[in-house]
Amino acid sequence: MSAYLHGYIPEEQQRLMDQAGVLGSLIYPRVDFSGCKKLLEVGSGVGAQTEVLLRLFPELEITCVDYSQSQLDRARQNLAFAGDRVKFVCQDARILQLEENYDSVFICWALEHIPEASQVLVAIKPYLLPETKLWFTEVFNASFYFHPPLPGLTKYYKNYNDLQVSLGGNPDIGANLGNLLNSAGYNQIELFRGGFHLDQRNPGDLHKITQYWKELMKSAATGLIEAALISAEDVSAMENDLDAIAQDEDAVFFYHFVQASATV
Repeated sequence: MSAYLHGYIPEEQQRLMDQAGVLGSLIYPRVDFSGCKKLLEVGSGVGAQTEVLLRLFPELEITCVDYSQSQLDRARQNLAFAGDRVKFVCQDARILQLEENYDSVFICWALEHIPEASQVLVAIKPYLLPETKLWFTEVFNASFYFHPPLPGLTKYYKNYNDLQVSLGGNPDIGANLGNLLNSAGYNQIELFRGGFHLDQRNPGDLHKITQYWKELMKSAATGLIEAALISAEDVSAMENDLDAIAQDEDAVFFYHFVQASATV
């Protein structure tokens, strides 16, 4: 596995929990696991999305798979309320060895970090029951557009994506979800676009998302500085540019992620 772009420090673990709240209204309107009993969540991290799923679908039992034991340890704390509805498995999702079969799968913001992510889609298939429901949500970072054009954010965002590629990830994997699922032999594949197109018609939403984006970008700052891709001054410039966008009377902030549903 590659190193994780965002790191494992407590502040980042909390950011993931906060992110689930900020983006939940965009992710979950289509996701439907009604009638399902056992769900496999790959790349579950600290359990941020798991918590949402447990509350939306009270009949679900969830197996959380993650490569990082420290993430799973935090998830145990965050999901203690769920008791034995949740199990935790520390494994490389490309070479799974599980003890159960599942009728549902959820993967969110995870495949982007995994080298040869197509191997995950192959590795989970032996553990899926007929007619299993699968839902994926992944990034499409090339879709990001902002106005006014500001050099600090432009530089930072390019290096942010370059670092993810250097770690073996794919910042545009959402755009290829259809091909990946088709090549892995899944059926009834459907793709959906989600995200935001914000301007000064809704200044509160614009401010909320630019502040969220600031924290998302900062989560990679340590790795970017260690890789000599940016300086501390570049971090400040990125933050200042996002603040400037939120205040600009002609501001535009646009980003699309991609969701996919499929069955076996």
